Amino acid sequence: MGSLFETLMLVCFGLSWPINMMKAYKARTAKGTSLPFLLLIITGYLGGIAAKIISGNINYVLVVYLINLAIVLLNLAVYFRNVSLDRKSEGKVNLVPVRA
Repeated sequence: MGSLFETLMLVCFGLSWPINMMKAYKARTAKGTSLPFLLLIITGYLGGIAAKIISGNINYVLVVYLINLAIVLLNLAVYFRNVSLDRKSEGKVNLVPVRA
């Protein structure tokens, strides 16, 4: 029964990551996204995966951990893409002359 509730928790958390990733991808900016937060979530999922493996309790819940980890890693990739886009836009030269 514990695995069922653990899976429910992971599915609920896991459903939010694709939504977050699409919003960040469409926003094309890293502003408002926290790298430490993403790294903390990744560390948490790695801890959950390690716990499953170390305890020998390898079941379907491990698959849910791995799926969630993969999606958060994709969020991390979008974050770095957006950081790059932010840097490019900050260095962009205004091509329209400013009239005084």
